[in-house]
Amino acid sequence: MKLRAVAGIGSLILVLITFNNISVAAEQKAGGPSAEELAKANNPLANANAINFQNYYGSPLYGLTDQTNDTFLLRPVVVHGRQIIRATLPVNTVPSGSSSISGLGDLNIFDAIVLSPDGAKTQYGVGPLLVAPTASKDETGQGKWQAGAAAVYVSELPAGSMLAGLVTWQKDFAGDDNRQHTNFLTAQPIAVFQVGGGFYLRSSGLWTRDFENNRTLIPFGVGAGKVFRMGKTVVNAFAEPQFTIYHKGDGQPAWQLFSGINLQWFK
Repeated sequence: MKLRAVAGIGSLILVLITFNNISVAAEQKAGGPSAEELAKANNPLANANAINFQNYYGSPLYGLTDQTNDTFLLRPVVVHGRQIIRATLPVNTVPSGSSSISGLGDLNIFDAIVLSPDGAKTQYGVGPLLVAPTASKDETGQGKWQAGAAAVYVSELPAGSMLAGLVTWQKDFAGDDNRQHTNFLTAQPIAVFQVGGGFYLRSSGLWTRDFENNRTLIPFGVGAGKVFRMGKTVVNAFAEPQFTIYHKGDGQPAWQLFSGINLQWFK
């Protein structure tokens, strides 16, 4: 566990050094991001189209010997009026016997309709959620059509810092009759603190509750990132080691590394 923690911190430092060097060169050509762009780079209700490339790597897994899991997330975001539409297509690598298996996961789409007034320091949005059974293998998806809801809350703090939360709930309504029903809740508290020069500290552990299988996972993360410009694109690169502080059920990670590169185009 200690070696994995050191490796995670080392990966975080390497990512930040690499993207700091890239960002310095890019900002010399394009200029740095504005104060508004820095403040909104991590805002889930920002008025910006985006495409995000994110990844969760987890190891070790409770109850499984020498096993890991990995989830790569392709996340486009489209803003239309007051609607923030986010889709997530995962590529999952999960344990299968003594080895692992990889494949596409289920497509998740939610539409957060912004209800707060323009320019408000406290923002919130709610809307529907749909999950399509697009998994390429049984092990990497649920085999069920699911529907639910999403709710987002954002509180802007001075100097571009932010507190936020994202809650989603989904339950199956159709699909493969031979597959288990689903009833799944997630909550993601988010804290972002700007430290200057485009750098920020972050925490965004994703809490999950699987009611059908009586499984719970609550991680706590401490990471860092950098926001910079490349032409008209605002780039947000980050790495965040996350440590599990509570779990119930086997197959869940004791430690994770959440990392990503988000590309945004503000309106």
